[in-house]
Amino acid sequence: MSLDVSPQLLAEAEKGAVREEDFVETVRTSLPYAYDLVARLAVELRGGTAEFADNQTPPPSERERGQLLRALSSDAIRGSLERHFGVALAFQNCHRVAVFPPQARGSETYTRFTSTRAQILNQSPEFRDC
Repeated sequence: MSLDVSPQLLAEAEKGAVREEDFVETVRTSLPYAYDLVARLAVELRGGTAEFADNQTPPPSERERGQLLRALSSDAIRGSLERHFGVALAFQNCHRVAVFPPQARGSETYTRFTSTRAQILNQSPEFRDC
């Protein structure tokens, strides 16, 4: 299971719309490694001059890697994180997450980072099973 959903949030969802703040809080508490990584990268992006900020350090364990994969493979979770932090997320290699300003989607740098060429160049045998 990806998220630890509280009975209150489940009841809210059963009645209709869910407040995004409540959903993001559930993501934060359920997937803390993924949430904190995106938060750190968002701060790094805003504080720097680079076109994007990215993580190239593998997660400390398979548990954290699993959190990252669950967060970025869910459209709802990924979209909520993007809106919450005001970024566009890009993802490679089971741990290389990048944040871009939202308006960078379609830019040369974003397109290069998310290209099939970049994906191929960022492969190595140790990533085979991640």
